[in-house]
Parts: sequence; structure tokens; C-alpha cells
Amino acid sequence: MPEDMDTSTTLQQPPLAPAVSRHLCTDCGISRSSDPRRCGRACQFTTPDYQGLETAVHGRPRDPARVDEVHFGPIRQMYRARLDTPRPGAQWTGITTRIAERLLQTGRIDAVLTMAPASDDRWRPVPVIVTRAEDMAATRGMRMGYAPLLALLEPARELGYRRLAIIGIPCQVYALRALERELGFEKLYVIGTPCSDNTTTERFHEFLGLLSEDPAAITYLEFRADYHVELRFADGRVREIPFLLLPLSRLPADFFPLTCRTCVDYTNVLADITVGYMAGEGNQWLLVRNERGQELLDLIGDEVTLGSLGSKGKRQAHVRGFMSNVERAAGGLPLRRMPGWLRHVVGWLMPRIGPRGLEFARTRIEMKAVETVIHLRREEPRRLKSMVPAHVWRLVQPYGLQPRADELPASAGTPPPAP
Repeated sequence: MPEDMDTSTTLQQPPLAPAVSRHLCTDCGISRSSDPRRCGRACQFTTPDYQGLETAVHGRPRDPARVDEVHFGPIRQMYRARLDTPRPGAQWTGITTRIAERLLQTGRIDAVLTMAPASDDRWRPVPVIVTRAEDMAATRGMRMGYAPLLALLEPARELGYRRLAIIGIPCQVYALRALERELGFEKLYVIGTPCSDNTTTERFHEFLGLLSEDPAAITYLEFRADYHVELRFADGRVREIPFLLLPLSRLPADFFPLTCRTCVDYTNVLADITVGYMAGEGNQWLLVRNERGQELLDLIGDEVTLGSLGSKGKRQAHVRGFMSNVERAAGGLPLRRMPGWLRHVVGWLMPRIGPRGLEFARTRIEMKAVETVIHLRREEPRRLKSMVPAHVWRLVQPYGLQPRADELPASAGTPPPAP
């Protein structure tokens, strides 16, 4: 730590430059840096190179011959996991922040770049630099909204921090990896969390207002793998809402921006370790991707219970139904609405007969792939050839979505058939 550092300031929030306006931007923070032109070679929504970056980060790209790598990216090991002692305020049990705590406690890093809640809004993410393990507790839990995390890279370097851990979502991690060599940090650990759909914090408050007559009292929200959204309230109440009963039809058409509707990296494939929920069946889902990821897991080895992942149900019918709804919505047609009584019945059935475990995760990945192609064809057709990697075309082929000649890069042939 630099000698002139004010240690009384624990969660550091350096002032951020304004964002430079960009098309298809989620404000990862690079446009706020000293050289906003780097967005052109760092953004996952411009000309992504997953094969090249997967090779640079993990030593190899995803291998179609390895089970689930087309869906989830390069994998060393996958686990169902939970901390033996869940941490208060954590979204699940606190694995992500506990790993960061251990990195600081063991002296492997100088600082963590992550998100904390704004002082006036628990849901608004604020990028912070954390240098003390005990301060990681203040960053636990979910935030919703755009968060320019990478705007902290230059301030961290100016403060003398050369060994960093970064907790980020896919669009942040992609840009970080694209620029990693030129950033010049001595050591970099990347803890990734999955993400598929984001929105502004203001829009998220609108969503909360549709879920409860007292949205200000909601302290926790989680989309769970059992087809329910869990809400917790300040007075201790807990409410579970089946996915089918969510008021999604009342959200505006642009509630989720096109960037999020066309993101091809739900599982954060360029992180060293991904910590999520989709395949966890009530626990967390850990994807160890490389040697650094194994080192991160080893740091909490005596505190975490690891188990095998299950897989039940079949995804194809669910993905086809989703595709039909997306096609109708993208064409401006009203969604077919299920009668209320039937929604309750199907909501009860889904956790029992729907895809679960790894099959649930595969379902969501294929839904995102389908959604990407449909929305880009509708709204940004010229971008299909640069934004859609070959592995995404493999995922959508079983559902009749084939790339047209003008949707593939000039050097690319037809993607191989899906496994």
C-alpha cells in the first residue's frame, strides 16, 4: 500500500469522468478512461473474439468435444457449492466476497475492484476499491444498474496498486481481458458472476413497484433456479413469486436494452472462476476455468462444501416456447397470455417437471442464444456477422435458426452441426 494512503478511507470511490456516448453500450467504464478510443477494441458488442481471448486467458478455447463447453465456455471443474457458514447480507452464502476477503487476508493482492450500494439507494451500484478484508462485507448482495467498474483501473494504478482482484459481470470482464496486457498489472484475479439482463436502476425500481405495494421495503431479490423470484422485506417477510406470475408484460419494450438482449456471454467465460446460481439447485454453481480459478477455490477450501451437479428434465420444448414468444414480441405482436388459473398450475408444476440443475442452465444459455439472433436480425442485422460467435450458431441450429451468407464473417464457413 502506498505510504501516503489515507487508511481511514476504507471503501474508496474515486471521482469518475463522464461516460462517452456509445451505441450498444453498458458503460463498463472504459469510455470514462484517459483513452476512450479503446472501446473500439475492448467492447464485446463491437467485434468480439471469444476464441482468441479464451485461448489467451485459459490456454485454449472452448472445446465442442468436451461436455457443456459449447454452452458454458472452458471448464476445468464444475461444482454445486455453499459456504458452511453463510454470511449475513450475502446474495446466496457469500462465496464471491469470501474469496476476495481471503485474497486480501493472504496478501496475494493489494486491492479488490467491485461494487457497493450507493449511500442513498441500496440497489444502485457504485464502483469501489477495497483494500481491507473486513470491508468486503459492505459489498455483499445484488445491485441492479449500469456500473462503470473499469473506470477504477487507472485510479487503482495511480494509487500504487499492482496486484488486483476484480469482481465483474461479463461485459466488464470481456473489456478487461481485451486490454489486460496493456494495463500492466503484476497480478490479476478475475471472479465472474453470470449476467444476462440488466437495466437502469431507475427502471429496476419500476419493476419493484410492480411486485409489491411497498417496494421501498424490499431488501433482497433473487431469480432462483426453482422458477421463483424470492423477495425479502425489511420487516422479515419473505415472498416467493413463480416466474409465470411475474408482471413482465407490463414492462416497457425497452426495459432491457438491446445490449443485454443480445449478450452471448451469460456465464462469464473469461473469468478465472464463475460463481452463479443456475445449475446449483438451491446452492451456488462454481465453474473453475483455469489454474488461477483453482487457486481461488483452494483459498476457501476448508469453508466450502462442494458437491456434484444434477441434471433433470428436457429443455427443447421450453426453448421453442421461449423462441415463439420472442419472435412475436420482436415483431410487435402481443404475447399469448395464459389464463390466470393455468399460470398457477404451471407455476406449481415447473419446479417439479421443468429442467433442473445443468439442464436448467443449458436451457437459459440456449434461450439467450436464440434471443440474440432474433433481436439482432430485427434491430441490427448488419451486426450479426461481427457480434455472433460460431458457438452461438451451434446452439441455435437445433431450433431452425441457420446463419445466412451475409450473417457470417467473410472468412467463416457454415458452423459445424450442433452436437
